[in-house]
This record gives sequence, C-alpha cells and structure tokens, in this order.
Amino acid sequence: MTSSQDHNKVGASPIVLSIDAMGGDLGPEAVVSGMSRSAKANPDIRFLVHGPKSKLERLIERKKPLAGRCEIRDATGVVSMEDKPSHIMRHGQDTSMWAAIEAVRNKEATVAVSCGNTGALMALSMIRLRKLPGVNRPAIAILWPSRNPQGFNVMLDVGADVKADAQDLLQYALMGVSYARNGLALDRPRVGLLNVGTEEHKGRAELKQAHELITQVSERAQFDFVGFVEGGDIPGEACDVIVTDGFTGNVALKTGEGTASLIGDRLKEAFAYSPLSRLASLLALTSLRRLKKKIDPRRVNGGVFLGLNGTVVKSHGSADETGVSAAIKLAFQLAQSGFSERLAARLASITDIASENATETSTNEESPK
Repeated sequence: MTSSQDHNKVGASPIVLSIDAMGGDLGPEAVVSGMSRSAKANPDIRFLVHGPKSKLERLIERKKPLAGRCEIRDATGVVSMEDKPSHIMRHGQDTSMWAAIEAVRNKEATVAVSCGNTGALMALSMIRLRKLPGVNRPAIAILWPSRNPQGFNVMLDVGADVKADAQDLLQYALMGVSYARNGLALDRPRVGLLNVGTEEHKGRAELKQAHELITQVSERAQFDFVGFVEGGDIPGEACDVIVTDGFTGNVALKTGEGTASLIGDRLKEAFAYSPLSRLASLLALTSLRRLKKKIDPRRVNGGVFLGLNGTVVKSHGSADETGVSAAIKLAFQLAQSGFSERLAARLASITDIASENATETSTNEESPK
C-alpha cells in the first residue's frame, strides 16, 4: 500500500476498497482492468487486492494507473460458482473472497467488491460482518434504469432471501430509503411496495401488513410512501424505491436483463435485414449508441448488501472491465458518503419508532371503547 506521504499528495482522505480478484467468469484480468479504469478516473481510490500474489503482481504491473496504489494480499483459494455456501463457511479461510470480507471486518477497507458466487458471498458476509442490530434479513439492492430524473430506481431485495414477512419488508423500505439518499442524492425518496395490483385489498397478508407498517413510519422517517406498485412501475416514475421479497425481485431482475439482451439482438437483426436497413442503421448510429448506453446493464453493475456491519458490493459474475469499473465506482461513492454508518443510525432510530407505534397500537386495542 502507498505510504501516508503518497496519500497526502493525491488527496486528504483516500478511500481503501477491498477487491476479490478471483471468482468472476472472466478471471482476474477483467477485475484488474476494471480497477485500472477506476483508478485512472479517480486519484482517491486505493485497493487491497486478494488472490494469488504472483499472478496479480504481473497483471497490476502492466497497468500504470495502479502504480503505488495497490496492496496485494496472497490468497490461494478460489470460490467457484458451483461451491456451496455451507462448504465455504467451513473451509474457505484461504480464499480471496474470505480475505476481501475480512479486510472490511478489520476496518482495513471501507467496502468489499466481489464478482464471485452470490450465495457464498452473502453467507460469508453475514458470518464475518454480522447483521446490524434489529435486522432480521439482509437484502441485496440494485439500481434499475428508470424514467425518473435521476435515471435509476432502487429495488430490493433481489435475492438475498426468498422469504420476507411484513417486518422484513419494512426494514427493506428503510434500507432502500437510506440507499436512495446516499446513492442517488434524493432528500425525500418515494417508496412503493411491489404487488399484483395497486388496490389496497390485493395481495398476500404480509403485503397488507407491510403496507400498514410502512405507512405508519413514513412521515417520521421522512420519505413518501406511494402504496402498492406493479411490475410496470419498476422502470417507471411512480416511485424511487421498490420493495419486494428476494424471490420476486430476483425473477424481475433476471427477466429485465434477458429482455434488454433480447431487444439488442432484435435491433441487430432488424438493421441487418436488407441493404436499405443497413443504411438506416448508419444514419441512426448516434441514436443507437445512446440507446445502447442507457440500457447497458454494465453501467449499473453492482448489488449492495444492506443490513450488515460493513458494505459489500456484488458485481455480476460475467462482468467485464466496464462492469467491474461500475461496481468499484458504486463502492467508492458509498464509502465516500459514510453509507454504512448512516444506514446503521437510520435503522436504529426507526426501530425505536416502530416499537413506539407497536406500543401505541397495543394500548389502543386494550383501552375500553
């Protein structure tokens, strides 16, 4: 790692990120290239890089923007996409993923970034970082391209846990609000609860209970609850934060990624259909590039694990240089904002509010009418 003198030359308070260089589909080459792109764009980033030291040294030496800004932590083990989380928790101490999370636990780095196995990463994060007080289930939050002025909506959970009761959904709403404030600079985010319709009588019992709980705390927690929203509102402008369980969120996420890929393929086929259509593609080249950029999932690569004593960003397993750089950029922004500390403080304060509401409700029910 660079010395404190080097830090002072670059910036007053550089941010240290912990990078799992192994586990992605494209190998450490893509991770190191993404690090280099991020380092070139921002001089205040430093890296703790975990993986086989001899291999990483060769890759990092080829990237000038990384000169003097990386410390390599030798880790010979690799978590594969096929590894079971239970196996990694028992036998994964020598892996780059374990080491990356441990650096955040030991306060050596502010945020961990990994392209590896999602289940193993969440399991290790929960065991090594522990859940914040009052959090029952952590959540994975993503940014979804939308029609809103900020360009994105926050959606959670997208796969940390397939189940969620009313209290979990309330906590997801609070964590999503904190993420929207720090990640999208929204002072008063609008929250929607994903359902099969917007009418209050629709949906499962836990959704109706969550609707009531979120309504009760919204004003004191300083966000606007718009009520139930539908699938079409995920990329829409009805709200800024979409709350759902991990099963539904993950299906929606994979469907969205597949739809974006299908649209891209169909556009290519359409413009390659005839000489005239190929000419039309040349005339529309600028607009097509703009569209590609807006729907490119690599630009918003990175799911944030919320509800833990530390921040972890999960990059897509197939992320290339552009995708890894986007995940690192997100990690850097969250680290700069002090996101983990702010989230912990918000959850603590809202837990008190929820307890007060529960006490008031119980008192009212017991009092004579």
